[in-house]
Amino acid sequence: MSDNHLHIVAFDVPYPPNYGGVIDVFYKIKELYLRGIRLHLHISEYPGRDRAPELEKMCESVIYYPRLTGIKSAFSIKPYIVKSRRSTDMINNLLKDDYPILFEGLHSCYYIDDKRLRKRLLIYRESNIEHQYYINLFKAERHWGKKAYFLVESIKLLLFQKKLRHADVMLVVSNSDKDYLKNCFPEKEVYFLPSFHANANIVSIEGKGDYFLYHGNIEVPENEVAASFLIRKVFSDSPHKLIIAGMNPPKTIYQLASRYNNIEVIANPDEKMMFKLIRDAQANILVTFQASGLKLKLLNTLYNGRFCIVNSTMLNGTNLDELCIIGNNSSELRTILNEIANKEFTQDIVSEREQILQLNYSNIVNADRMIDIIFNR
Repeated sequence: MSDNHLHIVAFDVPYPPNYGGVIDVFYKIKELYLRGIRLHLHISEYPGRDRAPELEKMCESVIYYPRLTGIKSAFSIKPYIVKSRRSTDMINNLLKDDYPILFEGLHSCYYIDDKRLRKRLLIYRESNIEHQYYINLFKAERHWGKKAYFLVESIKLLLFQKKLRHADVMLVVSNSDKDYLKNCFPEKEVYFLPSFHANANIVSIEGKGDYFLYHGNIEVPENEVAASFLIRKVFSDSPHKLIIAGMNPPKTIYQLASRYNNIEVIANPDEKMMFKLIRDAQANILVTFQASGLKLKLLNTLYNGRFCIVNSTMLNGTNLDELCIIGNNSSELRTILNEIANKEFTQDIVSEREQILQLNYSNIVNADRMIDIIFNR
């Protein structure tokens, strides 16, 4: 056990690690713990996620704070996702020592400009350029009330982003996001440090599959838009089978898919089934119309699946272009489907992936980088 202590301010309970943001937080905690870093975890509790004793095994302390949802948090110039995560107890606990503080996402940055923390090493962990993410949610959403919320929140997030000038270090998940933040804060240390994830080794299998897979949390507007695009524009007149799998597909996706015999929707598969779906597919097809952050399902696919078909927006400064097959419109994607439908996935492809992924996306490598950035200054 080292003498290096680190506070981590988390926006949600990072266990179980079952969606994008908390996956990064959980596996980061795990790797830092394995290297002897003494972690003090502060969690804003989110309705629907239970407290996790598993975290206490890896942290010196785990403290939960109720998220202050409701009108008082909504009617503020600060973004709702930030204002609702304030806590007097939290700031008092952070002030008990002089350890570095890692703020996970803009959500957790309510206290990043607190004058009492001026002499502390403050680290901002970026997962999205949040105001861009929210403006894209605004564009994808159909319900007028939600559209209004996303638009207002986007403006608040853009204004609040200025508070990041109080961070000493920024750790960002893609090169494009690094360029953006370096342009906004040229005097700051900004490092490309990809998301931590569940994968240690590539377990993709050789051979061929008989279907293509799109997976994700389908109730998220950007994923619903992507699934709808694949059904209507790519697979509607295709001889190839598409499976859409993920959390809570909306009725619109079921209705669209029901028109075509070659399209199947699988709702809420468990972890074991999702792994099998990803691994057995001939290709995972991942498109997005929102260029923000790093899509962890892309990493998951490259570690576990066969071919990976994407549009350029999905890659978004990840340095993973050469491991994917890129199609940026429906015509290009249909051509790619025909070209690889009967193509063998080989060990040579696995070897190429291993070389590139281990260079930039190894949890072991990135934990060592992070420790060096924070503690060896």
